[in-house]
Amino acid sequence: MDADRTPHHPDPRTVSLQQVLDALVDPVRRSIVTQLDGARADVKCGEFDLPVSKSTATHHFRILREAGLIRQYYAGTARMNELRGAEVEAAFPGLLAAVIEAERAAQGAGPGGA
Repeated sequence: MDADRTPHHPDPRTVSLQQVLDALVDPVRRSIVTQLDGARADVKCGEFDLPVSKSTATHHFRILREAGLIRQYYAGTARMNELRGAEVEAAFPGLLAAVIEAERAAQGAGPGGA
């Protein structure tokens, strides 16, 4: 891994609950977290199904990374994303699972939500 290209990843235990909740309040960021949770492997930035531009998506990834929710690294030229589920669970027990479950329920409810 190229240290110059690897962004800083805070320890989730040092991130405030407010910062985590602020990161998860946005529906695009909840979608990213939910897609990562359902993925069988780490996901390239460009492979997410997101209704925003590339630059806006980059902003959302940064917010999630700075909140300790995802880890980003390079595989060749691709920026990969990994959900830090176990680390977040240790810092905020049950929070991530509850958010993902609620997001999946809302997505399954169709237009207009639940």
